[in-house]
Amino acid sequence: MVEETRGKLIQAARKAFAIKGYAAASMDDLTRDAGLTRGALYHNFGDKKGLLQAVIDQIDAEMLARMRETSSQAATPWLAFLTEGIAYIEMALEPEIQRIMLLDGPAVLGDPSQWPNQTACLRTTTQAIEQLIADGVVKDVDAEAAARLINGAALNAALWVAAAKEPAAVLPKAVTAFRELASGLLRTES
Repeated sequence: MVEETRGKLIQAARKAFAIKGYAAASMDDLTRDAGLTRGALYHNFGDKKGLLQAVIDQIDAEMLARMRETSSQAATPWLAFLTEGIAYIEMALEPEIQRIMLLDGPAVLGDPSQWPNQTACLRTTTQAIEQLIADGVVKDVDAEAAARLINGAALNAALWVAAAKEPAAVLPKAVTAFRELASGLLRTES
């Protein structure tokens, strides 16, 4: 029952946040659309901000699954690594992700690099870089430092795309620059 209640609230909030934006989505409308009370929202999420965090966690998990699916098609581990970052940037064109994850989320919850889900993302990226170093694909650099910079580059590229007046025009520039930055990690044959 608790999961069902949480699911209804998250679904109603996700729809409202995507269409109206966080600020314009009222708690009364959210709870009415979910067929629940404000008390249910407070009990499950604490407040509207807690509900936004739950929506972001759900979208983030979906984005991660999509990135993994895309990268699983890559011909090499390096291309898989690169593809995940590019897929993240490309998702900034999607209205729901753009509004909730990249515009309203940072405005309400603060710096996305400090969100709880980023810890797992950083750990995964660090492990991927460690493996690429072990395989001789990437230069011998501090894997955590490289992961923080790569993740930061992808995040900032996505934020740039989402906030641009013409996101579709900015996307190719962001992807090209990200690809070039990441490629600087590649080991060159002497």
